[in-house]
Amino acid sequence: MTHTDSLIEYPCDFPIKVLGLAHQGFAQTVAEVIVRYDHNFNAATIEMRPSSGARYIGLTCTVRATSREQLDALYQELCNHPQVTMVL
Repeated sequence: MTHTDSLIEYPCDFPIKVLGLAHQGFAQTVAEVIVRYDHNFNAATIEMRPSSGARYIGLTCTVRATSREQLDALYQELCNHPQVTMVL
């Protein structure tokens, strides 16, 4: 497989999991980053799961992926965000 080959066919709906400390506004902050890459992203579709101790919250955000470059840039911005602990 060359670097241009992809296991993903674009465009597609692509779930991204984002983990961070559970505090007010975390989901909105993540949604504001995502909408820069998927202009039609609807924050109301975010699935939220608190950790067992409720210290962290996991968000599943399904974005409309149009290219590998779009996904890479989105992942990079989320990973660099100070409120984000992990992106899967």
